[in-house]
Amino acid sequence: MSAIHFPGITFNEADGQILLVSQPVQGRAAMDAATLHQLLVQEGYGDCRLDAEAIASAAEMCNVQQEPFGIQLAQRLDAEYQVHTSSDGMTATLSIIPPVGGKPAAPEQALQALTLAGVVFGIDQTAVSQACQKGSCSHVIVARGIHAQDGADAVFEDLVPHTVNREPTLDENGLIDYRERGAIETVQPGDALMRRTPATAGIDGHSVKGGVVKAQPGKDRHFAAGLSGAEVSSDDPCVLVAAVSGQPVRVDCGVTVEPVVRFKEVNMATGNIHFDGNVHVTGEVVQGMKVVASGDIVVDGMVDSGMLEAGGNIQVAGGVIGRSALRAGGSVTVRFAEGVKIHAGTVIAIKDMALECELDSLNQIIVGAGSRQKGRLIGGVATATMLVRVSTLGSDKAGATKVVLGVNRALEEQYAALLKRIDEEKAQETRLEQLIKQLKVADPKGILERARASWQQAVLVWGKSLKEREALEKELEATRAARLEVAVGTAGAVELSLCKLTARLRREFDRGVFALDAGGDLVFTGTDGTPQLLARLA
Repeated sequence: MSAIHFPGITFNEADGQILLVSQPVQGRAAMDAATLHQLLVQEGYGDCRLDAEAIASAAEMCNVQQEPFGIQLAQRLDAEYQVHTSSDGMTATLSIIPPVGGKPAAPEQALQALTLAGVVFGIDQTAVSQACQKGSCSHVIVARGIHAQDGADAVFEDLVPHTVNREPTLDENGLIDYRERGAIETVQPGDALMRRTPATAGIDGHSVKGGVVKAQPGKDRHFAAGLSGAEVSSDDPCVLVAAVSGQPVRVDCGVTVEPVVRFKEVNMATGNIHFDGNVHVTGEVVQGMKVVASGDIVVDGMVDSGMLEAGGNIQVAGGVIGRSALRAGGSVTVRFAEGVKIHAGTVIAIKDMALECELDSLNQIIVGAGSRQKGRLIGGVATATMLVRVSTLGSDKAGATKVVLGVNRALEEQYAALLKRIDEEKAQETRLEQLIKQLKVADPKGILERARASWQQAVLVWGKSLKEREALEKELEATRAARLEVAVGTAGAVELSLCKLTARLRREFDRGVFALDAGGDLVFTGTDGTPQLLARLA
């Protein structure tokens, strides 16, 4: 294509702007937009950003304008850099808009754009270079901050492998994890009990703009004050050691050492035992004798018509017979029981058989803890909040065996007392509210503000009790998940009460589970998975 020449038409470039300068020339050929566009391309401005509207206007002006004039027709644009910083200041991204007739992207200019945006930390030079090589990109991460590393909380590590934990925890089914602990383990003065690893301060981080991101220090805790039978080591303030001989017991932020007293036998010669600590009887507890301990009681032999009362756990390696009575704040473990009363704050575990006993546990009763095929519960009453697990339930050669589930008398009494308290608190709040209304009309003694303060306090107290009621109702609702598990089957007459439903079983059932279904009916579900209706709410 031959070159086009228009006298008086020239182009100037200044700061990337392309200007047409027109001098009037007599007899010059008419100009149109297409021709002017071609002139721009001919002069080397074709790759610039052309303004079509300005070109059309300039072409017309060249034909009619009798005076010199200049007008911008195009612009040369260098690569454009856009920097975005995340809301948390931990990343910066680079977007590159390619040039239009201008300079291509270059790392030096990209870095300058980052600096102008305030990004000065954690810049990835390689990422910047690669983005510039592409010439066009969108939101490429080119800088990363360093996140703060929060400190770790203080940790307490048991150094005695068989430390007793008197704070049982519930699993997702509301059951306490029962584990036989064996004999009382003891420590001697100076034995290491627990190591405390202090909380750490954490490591501060940095944003891409150079700001410091403060780390959250860990929660520090120290050994609890007044730990009985234990003290902080003189060699290491982070180690707790035994100060006396006895049984280590895990408590919050520490370990206590409970004294242990041992007897070969509890009989008329020893008299009744009352001890603030743990009692270990290597022989038997004979008729009419009593052992009361604030900690655990371990009997290697039998208990015959005796009474044991422990603040912790009770473990009897032999049997419990002859109208004995056992009561423990924790668990009770015996080999077999006949004609006795047993109450446990957590779990009753009977290895072989329970015959005509009164068993009461605030969580679960397990008969057959030694072998699920041998455990038999015959006659008597077994009451548990969440679970009764037995191999064989009842006998056709004995009277009726009664099982009561989903009952927590202590919780129910607490709930009833709470409801009464809530009614009283609401009544008090209502009285104060009425008093305030009266005082707004007439307050000769100036007690309105005090009445308002009392009313606000009454509202707070009432609200706190309502939250307590909600928590208790959740605990009571959890008892609906209570169940009776039978590993072998039932025999003879069995009376089962679960929550408000009662079923009198007069036929044998094989292995299965007795529980409430989703609709609240009492059903038995055997190995085939088909529920059989036993009782329904009226």
